[in-house]
Amino acid sequence: MHDPLYVRQLQLGPAENFVYLVGPKSGDEVLVVDPAWDVPAIEAAVAEDGKRLVGAFISHGHFDHINGLPELLERHDLPVWVQARELEISRELKALGEAARPLGHGEPIQVGAMTMRALHTPGHTPGSQCLHAGGALVSGDTLFVNGCGRCDLAGGDPEQMYHSIHDVLLRLPWSTRLYPGHDYADVPAATLEESRVMNPYLRFEALGDFVAYRMRPRG
Repeated sequence: MHDPLYVRQLQLGPAENFVYLVGPKSGDEVLVVDPAWDVPAIEAAVAEDGKRLVGAFISHGHFDHINGLPELLERHDLPVWVQARELEISRELKALGEAARPLGHGEPIQVGAMTMRALHTPGHTPGSQCLHAGGALVSGDTLFVNGCGRCDLAGGDPEQMYHSIHDVLLRLPWSTRLYPGHDYADVPAATLEESRVMNPYLRFEALGDFVAYRMRPRG
């Protein structure tokens, strides 16, 4: 029998970012995903739920997802789990030194009695990654409830985004609950099955059609 999952979703900062606490319900150990904007608020949520931080998981190195890391690491001695490619290219993540722990695709992270897995999902950045834990997917800026991450920023690649979504994330069960990196939809989370109704990027079968739609000019 699988240990039920604890997920706490915090909306913090001016860009509708979601920060997450994730761990097994049966224990007190949790990871914080993308600590940014308000470290005291993150700490307060951890304490309120009777949990304790045992690590940080970084979906990608953009400022709005990692700007709380320096303060967090001043206050807590934690490993920071980073996709290996993102660690190579991000000056801010390199500056973490020995705290940064590189991850490859599918590598496990043990949090209490629960084994979580990092899924490498390039497209928004070369080292974007999602956290798959239990029946949940914490997806950063790879996949939103009703969209996907931009591919026109430095290191973005719409063809990689297509493969990350269709060859990695859509191989998960449709019942998987999606927890995105931003509050961009009418609901803060949804199953992949529910998201398929709202998300046009999940409907494209052909790579060329996906890329054309993702990279279309914005008015």
